[in-house]
Amino acid sequence: MRQESMAPASPAPPALRVLAIGAFTPVGGDARSTAAAVRAGLCGFREHAYMIDTAGEPMRVAQVAGIDASLRGAERLVALLAPALTEALADVLAPARSVGSVQDGRIGVAVAGPPARPGGPGAINGASGVNGISGAGAAGQMQMADATDAVRALCRDRLGARLGPFQFFASGHAGGFEALDQARAWLRAGLVDAVVVAGVDSYLAPETLEWLESEEQLHGAGPMNNAWGFIPGEAAGALLLANAGASASTAASGGWAEVLAVGLGRESKLNKSGEVCIGEGLTQALRRALDEVPAGGVIDNVVCDMNGEAYRADEYGFSGLRVRDRLRDPTDFLAPADCWGDVGAAGLPLHLLLAASACRKGHAKGPLTLLWGSSDGGGRGAAVIRADVAVRA
Repeated sequence: MRQESMAPASPAPPALRVLAIGAFTPVGGDARSTAAAVRAGLCGFREHAYMIDTAGEPMRVAQVAGIDASLRGAERLVALLAPALTEALADVLAPARSVGSVQDGRIGVAVAGPPARPGGPGAINGASGVNGISGAGAAGQMQMADATDAVRALCRDRLGARLGPFQFFASGHAGGFEALDQARAWLRAGLVDAVVVAGVDSYLAPETLEWLESEEQLHGAGPMNNAWGFIPGEAAGALLLANAGASASTAASGGWAEVLAVGLGRESKLNKSGEVCIGEGLTQALRRALDEVPAGGVIDNVVCDMNGEAYRADEYGFSGLRVRDRLRDPTDFLAPADCWGDVGAAGLPLHLLLAASACRKGHAKGPLTLLWGSSDGGGRGAAVIRADVAVRA
């Protein structure tokens, strides 16, 4: 296989500063409680109230507390996202700490959400498999548009006239990296003073759970326990970012971390396609991100969205070997799906929260963390962040 050069093709672009983080997950109602719960190894799994698998056992899920079980589609996404968004914007929204330097239309919002799938926004009929998620018809496209409009309305409600450009990425796990890449483009172009990068997803609609079981992706489904499935989850996370050199007036806090690099890729050998995936798309994303990191920068920590499926583990196995010279230990990584389930498009902001929190608390092995995500539809994303590691007393 042709090896791509690991040397940066151009000087590293300016970093982005993460000024604030919000979270709403099955293990915590805000950012700090979520990070503490994952650090403690708490598990948010529970039996579903009424969904039964083909073995007659309650399906196991990771559900956020306090959300009406009857909420579906766009309404559920908004209910999940609202607390995380409000937390991330707390400094902006507080009257005593209002952002006088941010003019109308100068806060952009880029949101990652679920792709079209049974039971979700842009729902498709029947269990057509993860490789058929692009087949939503006109009704599904209208539902996806409804989700986009609902999320935009939520952002307008929180930011008012300060809301600037808005984009919704309906691409699942890698969508957060696409949103982060868009945020970086807006900030570099000077179109905004700050950007909210958010992610929200839920696998808990009954049709979605039945579809996952039919695709043998549901952990614990069927006559025998499916050890290679995943626990469906739901969550939301939000980041407030600005250029690293921007005025601190965009938030009262000093910031959580800096985003040094973002890389996107695309995989053609998808899960359930029958083809062997050797991580070409993820390698592309990893290399593009790592090429932006200053020469000599070795990654100390890895946080990712592996969820128990063999496909994802194999994919990272191949990709990690190709970039092993840039990783302190490719086999040492954090995959928080064992605490909050698979949270889909919410992964990027929540994984960044865990990485930055570990540095703040002095648990991280070093200042550089690699984040990566892998969408069922083929999108791949990676990012590198830097945060000072506190000295533990």
